[in-house]
Amino acid sequence: MTVFILVSGVFTGAHVWEDAAARLAAAGAEVHAVALTGLGGPRDAAGAGIDLDTHIGDVLAVIDSVGVAAGREIVLVGHDYGIHPVLGAADRRAERIARIVYLDAGMPQDGVPALAAVLDQSLRARLAERAGAGGAGGLGGVEGADGELPPPARDEWQRWGSTAGVPEAALDRLTALASPQPLATLLQPLRLTGAAAAVPTTGVLCNGNGASIEMVQLRVGVGDPALQALTDPRVTFFELPTGHWPMLSCPAELAEVLLRAAAGEGHRLEPAGAAEPPVHLRPFLLDVPEVPRERAGNVDLYLPDAEGPWPAVVFVHGGPLPAEARPTPRDWPTFMGYARYAAGQGVVGVTLDHRLHDVADYERAAADVAAAVELVRADPRVDADRVALWFFSGGGPITADWLGAPPSWLRCLAATYPILAPLPNWGMVGSRFHPAAAVAEARALPIVLTRAGLEMPEIAATVEEFLAAAKDCGADVEVVDVPHGRHGFETLDPTDESREAVHHAMRSVLAHLTA
Repeated sequence: MTVFILVSGVFTGAHVWEDAAARLAAAGAEVHAVALTGLGGPRDAAGAGIDLDTHIGDVLAVIDSVGVAAGREIVLVGHDYGIHPVLGAADRRAERIARIVYLDAGMPQDGVPALAAVLDQSLRARLAERAGAGGAGGLGGVEGADGELPPPARDEWQRWGSTAGVPEAALDRLTALASPQPLATLLQPLRLTGAAAAVPTTGVLCNGNGASIEMVQLRVGVGDPALQALTDPRVTFFELPTGHWPMLSCPAELAEVLLRAAAGEGHRLEPAGAAEPPVHLRPFLLDVPEVPRERAGNVDLYLPDAEGPWPAVVFVHGGPLPAEARPTPRDWPTFMGYARYAAGQGVVGVTLDHRLHDVADYERAAADVAAAVELVRADPRVDADRVALWFFSGGGPITADWLGAPPSWLRCLAATYPILAPLPNWGMVGSRFHPAAAVAEARALPIVLTRAGLEMPEIAATVEEFLAAAKDCGADVEVVDVPHGRHGFETLDPTDESREAVHHAMRSVLAHLTA
């Protein structure tokens, strides 16, 4: 018999599992939803002395209550914050655990507190500042509660993860039964000995919250060292087309996935380098001329074979990408290909490396882009009044700075398979990096958007949000569609359709530059 031990996230108690647990039990499983100390309901307020170790103890108590008869396999399921006590307990009872399921959860490491996984970046920064000033004791009064983080109001749950798919009645109940989160549970570092490292694991990703298997595979493919362990054959993945609370939005589907995970099913990732060459290092889909390249710091200029000064197109790569990734994006065939193509058409093609290594790095990356643009405009061979910016993938949020206050010299803004609104699991509610909100200020700035028809759903949703906002404000947006193209189609899908889309987008950008 499979024994599921279910551990919920911040502010929530065992009640969130009721529907999913009933379905698991109906399938013949034994199910225990853990009531974490201090998170049992509205009158079970968090008290002094409740920390992560307290919650690890709660999970251990349930594990120890389960019989050790042959054939009884324990599967620990941690949602959101719940993965921290799950891992702490698994580390102490590794021999009893058959599998650990990360349900739309991060990858906690030894010595790192759950605070690092708090989605809301502004709240995380405030808590970290207070913790640094005086530890948990110095956090009294945060958000008006002594030693507690008050639960969200009904309209604030989005700050903790997408509520997509959650019925209105379920959201009402979630709010009514929410409890304050003891701050020490977020501030105490998780301590792991590595004893559970050999336990098989499954990640269940929620597309509506901004996660997908394809996105994880892309990050593995560019060599993110933090993710290489996910390619172990004992690690499997599932994804659900819903928000951050699948136990409320699709309990039947969640129960089915958990049963399949317990059986060892699921998608397995390919290790970096399994594809030769890796997708991002495959040849550009067009034959482009070899043109001179000049390197200045983090910026490369590809120069036309003609008299200047010339207009310029600055190509901005996406991310987040690991700082250790080599080669860096400006040496990837796609960006070199676009820059050479532009230079062959009589304009300066510019590539750069910026420091978007984490979703918290957008301010730093935006500053890198702005500095590179100024360097290019100051070059006497460049017509400083005729510049276009062309953004790709996760570089898309940086467009908000330019859409919100377009300078007169910016003749066109282009974006190819971009992310055009922060993904829910980025914790950037209220951030300035929200192109779908900034487009209302774009005025007459021409925008050329290349849309991949087979885009990842979590990214496609941001493009549709942007286009709806652009339509409402009358922004000048030209959409270039690649119906059968995927994210990164220039190397993944080198078809005639893809080639024509690149030609079309480049023609449009150059037309605006030279008009």
